[in-house]
Amino acid sequence: MVTDRAGDAGIATRVAALEEILVEKGYVDPAALDEIIATYEHDVGPRNGARVVARAWTDPGYRERLLADATAAIAELGYGGRQGEHMVALENTPQVHHLVVCTLCSCYPWPVLGLPPTWYKSAAYRSRAVIDPRGVLADFGVTLADGTRIAVHDSTAEVRYLVVPMRPPGTDGLDEDALAGLVTRDSMIGTGLALAPGEVRG
Repeated sequence: MVTDRAGDAGIATRVAALEEILVEKGYVDPAALDEIIATYEHDVGPRNGARVVARAWTDPGYRERLLADATAAIAELGYGGRQGEHMVALENTPQVHHLVVCTLCSCYPWPVLGLPPTWYKSAAYRSRAVIDPRGVLADFGVTLADGTRIAVHDSTAEVRYLVVPMRPPGTDGLDEDALAGLVTRDSMIGTGLALAPGEVRG
């Protein structure tokens, strides 16, 4: 597996201790920290990317602009800024499935995906995604056809990626809002697929 629960707990403990020290010394305001975290969890989170994907699924012209210049196309919907200055959109097809990793650290497109999940930053994911991408996908419950090529993309400080998952079948009658509800964070990293309409939880 690519997760490490013991490691995650250790990191959380260290972060909490560091935050406590910084607050005690007056370097940070806890309310400001809470506001920043809430912003990235609720406003600058995966739902932004989901809206981008839903627009690409429904608007061929937007899809073309997204694939040609993702930074500009994403900005059309009002998303951009720090950690999202140089975006590239990767479209999944039956022939190729894209998987994103940052092998050196944890470069991640915050404006469209919010805060990176802990597993994305783990050494296990960062190494195995390159060496055994099909095995990593299996860990996430994703099984692809034998003929589907997996393309692994290494995110960097200069370039960050957004995967456009394939649109699920049986969604022709859905509007953009409903389609955005099918797009998961993992599907935009490449470790998951878009949900079928019946898989959406209320």
